[in-house]
Amino acid sequence: MVVIRLARGGSKNRPFFSIVATDKRNRRDSNFIERIGYYNPSAVETEQGFRIAQDRLTYWQGVGAQLSPTVARLLKGAPKA
Repeated sequence: MVVIRLARGGSKNRPFFSIVATDKRNRRDSNFIERIGYYNPSAVETEQGFRIAQDRLTYWQGVGAQLSPTVARLLKGAPKA
């Protein structure tokens, strides 16, 4: 099953997450099918902290991909654009 979840990047004490579509059996940071956005929890006011390609998200959900609880929470709190 395909799941849309976060993959951690960045350095120690400076996390940066990619929002990826991947097989549920893969490890968190291992190979993925497609990167569809990012989340930067330590972004300052001048930087964009969350971005997702809405068309790709719609595509993956249309073919049966499930959202992880964290990605679902981020999408719920994101401003509609």
